[in-house]
Amino acid sequence: MTARPATARPRFIDPFQPAEVRRLVRQFGSPLLILDCERVRVQYRKLQRALPGVALYYALKPLPHPAMVQAIIGEGGNLDLATSGEVQLVQRLGVDPQRCIHTHPIKRPEDIANALKFGVRTFVADNPDELLKFARLTDRVELLLRVSFRAAGAVCDLSRKFGCDPEDLLPLARRAADAGLTVRGLSFHAGSQTPDAMKHVEAVQECIKLIAAARREKLGVFDTLDIGGGFPIDYAQKVQDIGRFCAPLRAALAKVPRRIRIIAEPGRYIAGPAMIGVASVMGRARREGHWWYYLDDGLYGSYSGRLFDHAHYPVEPLRDSPERFSAVLAGPTCDSIDVIAENIMLPLLRNGDLLVGRAMGAYTWASATEFNFFPKATIVAVNLVPGDPGSVLG
Repeated sequence: MTARPATARPRFIDPFQPAEVRRLVRQFGSPLLILDCERVRVQYRKLQRALPGVALYYALKPLPHPAMVQAIIGEGGNLDLATSGEVQLVQRLGVDPQRCIHTHPIKRPEDIANALKFGVRTFVADNPDELLKFARLTDRVELLLRVSFRAAGAVCDLSRKFGCDPEDLLPLARRAADAGLTVRGLSFHAGSQTPDAMKHVEAVQECIKLIAAARREKLGVFDTLDIGGGFPIDYAQKVQDIGRFCAPLRAALAKVPRRIRIIAEPGRYIAGPAMIGVASVMGRARREGHWWYYLDDGLYGSYSGRLFDHAHYPVEPLRDSPERFSAVLAGPTCDSIDVIAENIMLPLLRNGDLLVGRAMGAYTWASATEFNFFPKATIVAVNLVPGDPGSVLG
């Protein structure tokens, strides 16, 4: 008698498929954010292939969730922390502090103390006042000096708020050396959602020169270059494939001396595509020729990134119909600005129908509020363990 072949288990379930979305909403309710840890791993690996030889430190800021941290650590990745709360989160999860850096350029003394107590040793500074905070910690810390490269084409130009001008870098490094502080290298952030990598290239080329000049003056170790994050993802509009986007950056990094370790701080690129938001229609009304659908999630909740991150998430109903009508999607609060989308063509929806927002992993739940006492959406993490389609964390 021939044995029947064992039925192969699926490598992972796809929680973004309509049937799975409905199942998870039945189990956990709405509004719901579904985090697919398999997609986290896929995004991490894509970026690793696009930037070979670059050590990736996931920035917790866009999605500081335990499942994200565990997925990154499971891939052999590292973590970029910026606050005491983020330090406490990874500490609770048992993360090795040697896999963490602290990159907020402006810190409270207690933030430094909490990170040091956990075991973090690498910090970032971008001005003389910040150096003073480390004056009595010379034997316990090492610094990356952050340089500003303004990115006019970026959706979010972080160099407007942080970083010293390139011409001020050597004077800052001299101050650090005079204070007995160890400078390991430089860092920069070329802006978030940039259309191409040319600002990254410009920053790398300038940092190579600055590192060489600092080494000639023996102002520190200068064996590390942190190229930041900001790698773009698809929202309502498509962006370049990450391999093509990083091609000129790879060419620039190939000219960095081999003695220099290169690291990056990706956040959005890994977290963004890995989560969807699911909201229910809680009411509807016909106003000025448009259907208004009132959802149980909105700008003060998971769609907060529309305001704070300038992100336009693709939104689609699970109900399909060839007949479409001009509609408005509004959030649940009593505030008139709580509108997610206008002039969107949708089938005629009923109370209880579900709508899905795509690419909602970054700067959504992390910046959501409970304004009007509407609770934040529940996060359900799926595919926690590679190859185990049954792993779910609600």
